[in-house]
This record gives sequence, structure tokens and C-alpha cells, in this order.
Amino acid sequence: MGNVTFKKIMIATDGSICSRLAANNGIELARLSGGKIYAVYVVSMEYFSSRAVDFDWEIIHKALEKEGSEAVNYVKGAGEIEGVIVEPVLLEGNPADELIRYAEEEKMDIIVMGTLGRTGINRLLLGSVAGNVVRHSKVPVMVVREKCKS
Repeated sequence: MGNVTFKKIMIATDGSICSRLAANNGIELARLSGGKIYAVYVVSMEYFSSRAVDFDWEIIHKALEKEGSEAVNYVKGAGEIEGVIVEPVLLEGNPADELIRYAEEEKMDIIVMGTLGRTGINRLLLGSVAGNVVRHSKVPVMVVREKCKS
């Protein structure tokens, strides 16, 4: 088998406290292995597709992009403190599908993620992202389960 090295580490983040705790684990892994982090946030419009048509999509999209930028920049800042290089990545589409696609296309060594989710309906929707990624990813996945308040 040889030694398993983690040179390309993908951290999936949604900006929640849970995903920040997961990011810290990914950063530590990168620090120990001399790896590079790819902090990935997926701008998802699917949660709004079942809502009223008179939503202002542009406002929602901008809000999600802003949340995404803040989420990946948090990881970038946390990485810099530990001397780890972090490349922020914003994707768009179905979160699980996009995370899997990116990890496989970019030949990541591992995906690190929290159980991604906040409260209520978001927890139901986002919590399933980790489950989907674990089930369908060809790239190994480390799910960090923390007791975290959202």
C-alpha cells in the first residue's frame, strides 16, 4: 500500500459552527502532512425552487455568494494562522453532486466536512449533504461530528 499522504485536502464548508470545527481538523491534517487545502462552498439554489416564484432570485443568489465567500475566507484565515495554503473555491449547483464532482475531477486525497447544517429545515436539507457525499464519493471522506451549537 505505501504511506497514505494527504497533499490535496478538500474542506467542504457552509459557514456554520459545525463546518468551522471540521475545517480546523482539515487544517491540522494539512499542517501535519504538508498539504494544501481547497475550501469549497456550493451556492445552491435548489432550496428555493419549491418556493413562491416571485422571489427575487438575484438577492438570494447574492446573499448565498456572500455567505459562501465568508465561509471559505474563514477557512483561508484559519489556515494562514497555521501556515497552511488555502485556495477558496465557490461552486454552484446541487451541494453533494458538486462536492463529489470537484473532489474527483481535481483528484483530492480526502474530503473533510462537518455534518453541515444549522437548525430546523436547513438541518434536514444540509445534513443530508454529508450523507450523500459519504455514500457516493470515490474520494475518502472524513466527517467530523462535533457537539456544536449552530
